[in-house]
Amino acid sequence: MARHLITSALPYINGIKHLGNMVGSMLPADVYSRYLRQRGHEVLYICATDEHGTPAELAAKEQGVAVDEFCAQAHHAQKTVYDGFSLAFDYFGRSSSPQNHEITQEIARELKANGFIEERSIRQVYSNADARFLPDRYIIGTCPHCGYDKARGDQCENCTRVLDPTDLIDARSAISGSSDLEVRETKHLFLLQSVLAGEVEAWVDERADDWPVLASSIARKWLTEGLHDRAITRDLDWGVPVPADTWPDLAAEGKVFYVWFDAPIEYIGATKEWADQDPENRDWRSWWWESDADVHYTQFMGKDNVPFHSVMFPATLLGTRSPWKKVDVIKAFNWLNYYGGKFSTSQRRGVFTHDALEILPADYWRYFMMANAPESDDSSFTWEHFTATVNKDLADTLGNFVNRVLSFSRKRFGDEVPAGAEPGEAESRLGAEIARLLAEYEEHMEAIQFRKAAAALRALWSAGNSYLEEKAPWLEIKTNKEGAALTLRTAMNLIHLYAVVSEPFIPASAAAMRSAFALKDDTATWVTPEEARALTAVPAGTPFTVPQVLFAKITEEDLETYRERFGGSDQ
Repeated sequence: MARHLITSALPYINGIKHLGNMVGSMLPADVYSRYLRQRGHEVLYICATDEHGTPAELAAKEQGVAVDEFCAQAHHAQKTVYDGFSLAFDYFGRSSSPQNHEITQEIARELKANGFIEERSIRQVYSNADARFLPDRYIIGTCPHCGYDKARGDQCENCTRVLDPTDLIDARSAISGSSDLEVRETKHLFLLQSVLAGEVEAWVDERADDWPVLASSIARKWLTEGLHDRAITRDLDWGVPVPADTWPDLAAEGKVFYVWFDAPIEYIGATKEWADQDPENRDWRSWWWESDADVHYTQFMGKDNVPFHSVMFPATLLGTRSPWKKVDVIKAFNWLNYYGGKFSTSQRRGVFTHDALEILPADYWRYFMMANAPESDDSSFTWEHFTATVNKDLADTLGNFVNRVLSFSRKRFGDEVPAGAEPGEAESRLGAEIARLLAEYEEHMEAIQFRKAAAALRALWSAGNSYLEEKAPWLEIKTNKEGAALTLRTAMNLIHLYAVVSEPFIPASAAAMRSAFALKDDTATWVTPEEARALTAVPAGTPFTVPQVLFAKITEEDLETYRERFGGSDQ
């Protein structure tokens, strides 16, 4: 089996994330990782908090704590939420780690040695009120492209265009709010992307056909417009320091690497953090060195992160001339909106992940988000849509099936799976249909098409309901007790199958379904086509229990409460 390296775009340290951030990177990476593990692949799923840069310093200042203390607390808070969502990272690191400092500095030295970093004098915004040069994100103003009046100096949150601070209209300091700004000369390091552009384009051409159109089109748009040399250092107190052995003057001035230089390197840094916990049994380079050609690398991210991962980070790795493993597939997502408008961490608009877990279990959110993943275009979260999906798919189609099958069987046949008659034509048709739908589900998961995979999973659940309605064991038992027992035994085997194959989407509920049966040596990680057709994994005589209701319906009263708390109309 292949070895799969999976990363999701690093969540920024500043604040708990909203559902749009979750569905655009971490959750789909987790679903895919779980699926691959179940299919027998060796998987390493790496993520981390992105801790350097302006917002971390500003947030720490606002709270009156040291920035390293703020980041440690925020990392713990984010990890707690991700644990609540059952995100099964192999390791969740920190970009401020010593490992990331070490690797970032080494990569910078290699780039300089190969002629791809040079020191340049530039004119940069200086705030007289703050008595300091302002990094890009410390400057806010109006975007010259879309008119958004809270655009940052590095990127407009509204239209996603990458900016320079001097592009902004009516610029002001994010620290003091002062518009008493002037442009002064200072020195910074530049990554010569223009020199590497041809190599990056050739690299993209080699693999972008395997990427979703969203990712490949963004990458090619950037390449068509031309790659420009980009400053990779900033004037900040918090970040990976420029190494004094290579750039003594800049190090003396306290320059640090730009967060978008060191953040992608943290994928490597976090892998080393993971390996350093058990160095005798873990080799981080075996995942990141091209000589280990069996590693298949998939990245998950929102569309705003694609330029950095499809062009800038590959340029960085290519320029080292070292055999770093580079991404094979970039799975990019559009926006999940909130009633037609954007979720926004900075504006606290939409449902945030800790609030989501406070009101409902994680599986409700996991399923809804993946069934409505913004893959081909933007999608919108509304409480009405969420409620309809939960009630129809989870409560009625899956949860009700599990509860009525087990409850009815216990009432009529006791606490063991009944034997009953031999399978007949209805069971044969059901087995063929389940095998067909399972193959369709697998095909979509292999293609990393989550909405289609969720639809196939829902169809698997629906097939069980159709079989139950056709056989109607509550009527069948009046005239054919053995036939009713067969129907219930078959339905219980469907429940076990659902438990196995639903685990990537709804792991807690899958575990509850599976634990209903006291099966000895139940080590199945997946279901073969033959097993799907036979439906005999749970034999007659197996003790079972009836689990608590898997999915409680969301009532109109609940819905009104959610609307009142979070807002529930077009905004």
